[in-house]
Amino acid sequence: MTHGKEEMSISFENTELDRLSEDVVPSKFNLIFRKMWHLRLGVVGAVLLSCLIISAVFCPVLAPYDPFKQNIMKRLDPPVWLKGGSFDHLLGTDHLGRDILTRIMYGSRISLVVGVAAVMLQVLIGVVLGLLAGYYGGKIDSVISFMVNAMMGFPFILLAMSLVAVLGPSLQNIIIALGVTGWTVFTRVTRIETMKQREQEYVLAATSLAFTTRRILLRHVLPNLVPSLTVLATVEVARAIIRESLLSFLGLGIQPPTPSWGTMLAEGRDYMLMQWWLAALPGAAIFISALGINLLGDALRDVMDPHLRKS
Repeated sequence: MTHGKEEMSISFENTELDRLSEDVVPSKFNLIFRKMWHLRLGVVGAVLLSCLIISAVFCPVLAPYDPFKQNIMKRLDPPVWLKGGSFDHLLGTDHLGRDILTRIMYGSRISLVVGVAAVMLQVLIGVVLGLLAGYYGGKIDSVISFMVNAMMGFPFILLAMSLVAVLGPSLQNIIIALGVTGWTVFTRVTRIETMKQREQEYVLAATSLAFTTRRILLRHVLPNLVPSLTVLATVEVARAIIRESLLSFLGLGIQPPTPSWGTMLAEGRDYMLMQWWLAALPGAAIFISALGINLLGDALRDVMDPHLRKS
């Protein structure tokens, strides 16, 4: 009789486990599939970003022509896949006979330098102000929060145009303009995360041991903000590349004949109806670069966010 009850109990438990397994396995499978899908998109983003970096670093070796060399006899040649195109110029030539592929490759160097350098400046300004506002609070927090709100309420394009107009259009000044106008998002994120971290036990313990504020912020609080700031910085690089292209398109960025994607867009604007590739190809370069960086940033967020790892 006892054996019969044990067998019935075991059978019931197995049935219950089977039922639970049927409920859990699909959900786990879907979760794994979603993470694999995000990871695959992250790999695609990493590949696109790697192509951008390789193009920027090795363009003097990989580029088939001199980006400044003009050939009026070859002006407005179409890409190789269109009628009249040739393998001599795979992406065609512009209105001055310059090779478009070469200029796009050299333009990637400008975009990458501006994007990375501007974001580094944004991180430097934004993190310092965010740490101070989040840790001290009070009047310091009020002043810094007012500065952030004022900057975010001021039109970016107007402020950037004003700075470039005063400083002059150059690579260095474009980096300064983008860095000075884009630090607010880092300040807000750093401030919120610092306010959370200052209530943690390790910060309270460091304070009770009379550690200096500088040591607490730099050696204890800041390292815990690195994952969030890394993901944010990755996304902001793409935004800086787009903004640099916008300023160059308006004539306030990199000046001709230096190859820049925004400048190439502006030069191809007058030929949009007949020679569409003059503007479409540098525009596609901007889109693909921003897409790759955003995909990589999204994957980094999934990997670094502890809540997403546990889900």
